[in-house]
Amino acid sequence: MAEQRFVIIGGGLAGAKAAEALREQGFDGRLTLVGDELHLPYERPALSKDHLTGKADRDSLRVHPATWYDEHGVDLTLGIGVSRIDRDGHRVELADGSAHAYDKLLLATGASPRRPPVPGADAPGVRYLRRIEDSEAIRETLASAGRLVVVGAGWIGLEVTAAARQAGVAVTVLEAAELPLLRALGPEVATVFADLHRDHEVDLRLNVQVAEITATGVRLSDGTRIDADAVVVGVGAEPNTQLAKKAGLRVDNGVVVDAALRTDDPDIVAAGDVANAFHPLLGKHIRVEHWANALSQPPVAAATMLGEPAGHEELPYFFTDQYDLGMEYVGLPDGYDRVVFRGDVPGREFIAFWLKDNRVLAGMNVNVWDVVDPIKALIRARTEIDPQALADPATPLTAVAQ
Repeated sequence: MAEQRFVIIGGGLAGAKAAEALREQGFDGRLTLVGDELHLPYERPALSKDHLTGKADRDSLRVHPATWYDEHGVDLTLGIGVSRIDRDGHRVELADGSAHAYDKLLLATGASPRRPPVPGADAPGVRYLRRIEDSEAIRETLASAGRLVVVGAGWIGLEVTAAARQAGVAVTVLEAAELPLLRALGPEVATVFADLHRDHEVDLRLNVQVAEITATGVRLSDGTRIDADAVVVGVGAEPNTQLAKKAGLRVDNGVVVDAALRTDDPDIVAAGDVANAFHPLLGKHIRVEHWANALSQPPVAAATMLGEPAGHEELPYFFTDQYDLGMEYVGLPDGYDRVVFRGDVPGREFIAFWLKDNRVLAGMNVNVWDVVDPIKALIRARTEIDPQALADPATPLTAVAQ
């Protein structure tokens, strides 16, 4: 019987962890990982945190040491993009004219920063954050800039803002919504982050529209000009679906996959930022652009590639560090009807719970630790809880059910 050939497209965390999972689950065929960056696969959260502030070097971000790939028989093709997936011929064609045949294929192509549709968005010196080089360019900017404009008050924008303020840079944040992180957290909790940054002397401007980015700053739609030495844009990300779409795979806010991470082609799976996966507990497709997802999906993708039954049921998880605020967030608060706080909200040591019909949809612990597992249990239980007990720090989270 001919040796099986598996190919992974994507040199990030999801791709590297899929290679690891395939070997751990017994795949002994030919395994190739293709990435368009020259670096060994690395993790990205530190790019807006410790690597940005100089506390973590490049080597510390690597998913595996360089020797791991040889030791586990993983062929690396780095620094070359994939130009086409030939589904009929079961071939991956690369930009340099070479090709890799596959029996099973994993798409872990990630996402790219969204460019705002305004003049100057692609001008030299306007910074976006996705790769190691981006983080290092922003770090150099923070070392020399006196004034920074950050366009977008999402997670990336606020983490860059915190790093800039800690470096002594004056920061103006421009956000189109009424509050930072409004879509992710809702107004009740988003206010916490607005207050946090204002307490650190950030000029937070809300309900504003950027009309143009120039060499000397930003012009708003009302004509206001904000001078700056540099501009960082963080207005979300777009899944890298170009290859999938060109190959005729189903694409809708990412590559559409089932709970086993299988596309509509039985020989192709997808994982990580690019995968819009059906979630059995939530009963719908979701696409999660967070580090934990790139850790938990690859073992499922590997099992599916090997023909084993598998399903991805991990709840969405995210964390952030801004100034002295550390936070973990789990679940999905879509359709919530109330927020319950437990702890000291003004002191930023609390847990927030998003509820619908007195059932917990999501939870966020701020400077309170070792509670993610009981929060997950409340979400998974889907039983009614007592909101007063939930708000009472004296009541164990295991005892809040009605």
